Amino acid sequence: MRWNHFKSKLLIKYILSYLSIFLVPIIIMTVIIYENAVNNLRSEIEQSGISHLEQAKMNIDGRMTELSEIAARISFDSKLTPYMVQHFYYSGEAIEALDKYKANSSIINELFLYFRGDDIIYSSRGLMSIDTLIDHSYSFMNWDKKTFVKDLNAVNLPTLRPSDSVTVNRNAKNRMLAYLVPIPPNQTYSHGTVMYLIEESMLTGIMDSVLGNFEGNAYIFGVDGQVLAATSRGDAMVEADMAKLASIPSGIHSANFGNVDHSVVAVKSEANGWTYVTAMPSEQFFGRVVHIQTFIFMIFGVVLIFGSILAVQLARRQYHPIRDLMEFANLKKNSEHVLPKGKTELEWIRETLLSYQNQVDLQEPYARNQCLLTLMKRGAPSRQEAEDMLHMIGASTPGNRLFVIIMAWDYSEELPFSVDNREALLQKLAELQLSHAQATVFGVELSQPAQLALMVSMTADEADNEQICMESIIEEMQSMVLEHTQVVPTMGIGGCYAGPEQLNQSYIEAASALEYRIVNGKGSVTFFSNLSHEQDHDFWIAKDSLIKLAQSLKQGNANVAVATIGALFSKLHSQDMSIALLRCMCFDLLNTVLKTASELGLAEMAQRVPDLTSFETLEQLEAKLCELAIYICGQVEQLQETEQRSLTDEVIAYIEQHYSDYELSLERLAGIYRVSVSYLSRSIKEKIGQTFSQYVWQLRMDEVVRQLKSGDEPLKDIILRVGYLDVPNFIRKFKKETGYTPGQYRKLYGAGEVSAGLDEDGI
Repeated sequence: MRWNHFKSKLLIKYILSYLSIFLVPIIIMTVIIYENAVNNLRSEIEQSGISHLEQAKMNIDGRMTELSEIAARISFDSKLTPYMVQHFYYSGEAIEALDKYKANSSIINELFLYFRGDDIIYSSRGLMSIDTLIDHSYSFMNWDKKTFVKDLNAVNLPTLRPSDSVTVNRNAKNRMLAYLVPIPPNQTYSHGTVMYLIEESMLTGIMDSVLGNFEGNAYIFGVDGQVLAATSRGDAMVEADMAKLASIPSGIHSANFGNVDHSVVAVKSEANGWTYVTAMPSEQFFGRVVHIQTFIFMIFGVVLIFGSILAVQLARRQYHPIRDLMEFANLKKNSEHVLPKGKTELEWIRETLLSYQNQVDLQEPYARNQCLLTLMKRGAPSRQEAEDMLHMIGASTPGNRLFVIIMAWDYSEELPFSVDNREALLQKLAELQLSHAQATVFGVELSQPAQLALMVSMTADEADNEQICMESIIEEMQSMVLEHTQVVPTMGIGGCYAGPEQLNQSYIEAASALEYRIVNGKGSVTFFSNLSHEQDHDFWIAKDSLIKLAQSLKQGNANVAVATIGALFSKLHSQDMSIALLRCMCFDLLNTVLKTASELGLAEMAQRVPDLTSFETLEQLEAKLCELAIYICGQVEQLQETEQRSLTDEVIAYIEQHYSDYELSLERLAGIYRVSVSYLSRSIKEKIGQTFSQYVWQLRMDEVVRQLKSGDEPLKDIILRVGYLDVPNFIRKFKKETGYTPGQYRKLYGAGEVSAGLDEDGI
């Protein structure tokens, strides 16, 4: 041990603590040897019971959560829809899919999928009628057909039925629990139910380890006090005593049952409300005191000699893990997971905290893009809320003026704009510092192909010309873009505003200016502020206002649309003009809204024309147009969401069909569907809750597991067939995830003998 270790006060405290632990009990043991030994032993047993109960709770809760996650995956599996499972051709694939899901958890005896209102139920072995299931396959002693059908159709929360005696195939009897999970989960309406049959021994085996070498009883109580599972060593308890145990709070207690003192330990699960309880007769603790007393006298002399040396060594071993833990203490707290096999608690904590850090780093770009898009497309209720959103994603805006630029590229055979070029440019524009006006640029890709939205923060004094500063920034950005690609972008520039809460105004204006590329041509730069000079007449409605209104409707931004309509009517109120001219301008405004609705394909707007044209006052027309604008924007939002979901579903289906392709990559998918890698990655993550690489790995992993269980082919052939070229790396990842090598996994769960001539991992 290095001398600088002793400079730590914590290490000195550990050494003194261990010395006290050794010396103080030795000094006082002649006085209270018997009572102290009993109490210490009892305390250790009870603390051990708490620890084992916590571990059993975490293990069982983890298994229940695992079953809920499997049900969630089943609910979104395209192979397990009512149409697929009932189809004469695809039903076989659906049964295979159920068998694969069943294999994902070792505690499942059988898995059933039921669609509500049907009289057929599906399992990994095939489909059968409810009558066949109840009367022949699984006959429950306390669960008749009527209640069984009612529970399958009415359960709206994950529910575990108490252990029941079940006759399997009219022959063997076993005690099983039924776990019902509605699908889809966490929805007000459920169209089906996933039912798991779990042997009681799977849960009681976990609980049995809590008792150790002592006699007693261990129970799992449901939320309503029912006994879900129980294990007993010695005399079983009567129902009245079990009712008392069901209501006992968490912690260590002393209680009397049947005139016998018991030590009771209880732990309640926050995940499902179940209570885990052990009750052990206290008298058995006293029988071990004699051995402890004899042992203490024997080691009395040895402890005095070796106590100090041992205290220093133990303190040193205890100090090093604590020092490592301090490096990660602030990364994640209150994690609750089952300890992996072969790892210490501190090793697990270190790996877990690193994993959480990687997940946060992975999610940061998605959150950043989502916040920027929200501010640009929807705005914020207040400046403070907008500034908080920017601060949260690390997008500081030191300037006093903000505006939005939308860049768009047109493809051509002479100057192609590849996926790699788009990604390199987007990475460059994600955060950029410019020399002019102390400008800072934050970019995000739009869902439209080859379009970027840029938020620009710049410093402009009152005496400076904002237009000159903006033009200088545009020129510098054009030069920077041309350094990365030969394709000249078309730009639309919105107006300049003082606060980030008005970014949606500038975004709509930039989109309106970009529309002028039809007139100005490819590679043009259009400022929305310049559009205000293109008016039909001095007394007519400004063209830029009508363009901004039409663009806000096309973008589905109701806030900007309503604000623009309000500004137009406020201007009409302030002008002194004839009634005839005023009505003509009102109809021009009305025609703009209806024309935009027609371009969006909202043919039903024609039915509202009679009502819209019958107005008596400007206030009445303004109210009607605002209501119409909100309706149009709502329809546009629904259409955009539908199109995005459709594209993502198509991509997911492609991945599931081609996951065994060696060349499958995110870049290749982006090229096929003509979207950016970042946008596609974000869409996949939002859809399935996993990254592209995680999802492909899971599909390949599931297929390898399935083939390991069902066949005896060499592992190398299986891995290559599912699209994984690095066999040794796959084996390492497989062991890290399952705790076994593929060869060990095949021996444990395989259907037959391993082929001769194969090594442990089947290679």
